[in-house]
Amino acid sequence: MTSARRSRIPEERELRLWRVGRALTLIFAAAVLVAGGVFYSLVLLLDVQEIDRTAKLDAKTLFDLVKLSFGVVAGAGALVALVVAYRRQRVDEAGAHREATRLHTERFSQAVDKLGSDFPAVRLGGVHALAGLADDAPDDDLRQTCVDVLCAYLRLPHSPDPGDDPAHLEEHHHYLALREVRHTILRLIGDHYRRPEGTHRSWQGCDLDLTSTVIDGRLDFSGATFSGGTVNFSGATFPDSNVNFSGATFPDGLVDFRGARFSDGFADFYGATFSGGYLNFRGAKFSDSMADFSSATFSDGLVDFGGAAFPGGGVNFDRARFSGGRVTFRGARFSGGFVDFHGTAFSGGTVDFSGATGPIPRGLLDTGDTPPAGVTQSSAWLRSAS
Repeated sequence: MTSARRSRIPEERELRLWRVGRALTLIFAAAVLVAGGVFYSLVLLLDVQEIDRTAKLDAKTLFDLVKLSFGVVAGAGALVALVVAYRRQRVDEAGAHREATRLHTERFSQAVDKLGSDFPAVRLGGVHALAGLADDAPDDDLRQTCVDVLCAYLRLPHSPDPGDDPAHLEEHHHYLALREVRHTILRLIGDHYRRPEGTHRSWQGCDLDLTSTVIDGRLDFSGATFSGGTVNFSGATFPDSNVNFSGATFPDGLVDFRGARFSDGFADFYGATFSGGYLNFRGAKFSDSMADFSSATFSDGLVDFGGAAFPGGGVNFDRARFSGGRVTFRGARFSGGFVDFHGTAFSGGTVDFSGATGPIPRGLLDTGDTPPAGVTQSSAWLRSAS
């Protein structure tokens, strides 16, 4: 799913305008024809309709007709002036856009240079500069470019923490400083995604490519709306981290956690609403981690993840692995969209559907009427089965 509603560049719109010479020629020709037509029609009206049968067409009447015809020409001239003014305005707008793009490019180069600095404080300045550029970008494409660079920085490999041994104290401090840069990017992304779409500093609708990223801090998307864009965490690693999607809304976006690995972390989707959006945990691994979908709502049509079609909202845990982890759907509401657990393996993990309403998730009872060990069914499902 790619980002929608990309704005067209003003220069492209300008190219569709008629050339000034052609427009003026056509307008003058039309003015002459209109003036001649008015003059002829008035003469014909006075002669044929015989408005005044006793008087012939005298010089004064003829002069008035000529003045009226020239009045029409003057009106056409005013129209020409409007066309020229319109053209000049469009050219000025195109020039202003080119100037804004040039300044944006210069600032972008400076910000990227800061990201490559050996000093963490300078890199931190580059992060804030890129975020500001994304906010002030002249069009959506340039905003997406800034977001792509920030995501690319997060995907870069980095050295592990050498520990707080006094012999490696300097390297440890350098690691902590660079980690602060990464955490700042995560915080800025979450802050911008929580802003309403269409408002200043909103990044909703942008694509986030965080594939194979190591996210070792807090990523806060609480209350965000995922519409029109793709957030890709495929193959990402979440060691002892907190990913917060509580209260988020998924009207039509895609958040992809395929093959992601959660170890000693927490993915919070409490109260989230899936109404056409798609959350994919296919092949994800939860090791001593927790995913909370309590009070979440899954609606807007039937979801068939086995056939790779998802017109409604839902979550796919196909072939996910739970070893010591815990997933809770307490009080979740399934009304159309639903959760797929086809091929999921539970090894010491637990899944709690207490208080959930709606149809039983797909694949949960593939082995018979009894759910796998560690799975707590909703009492409503037990009553319907009995």
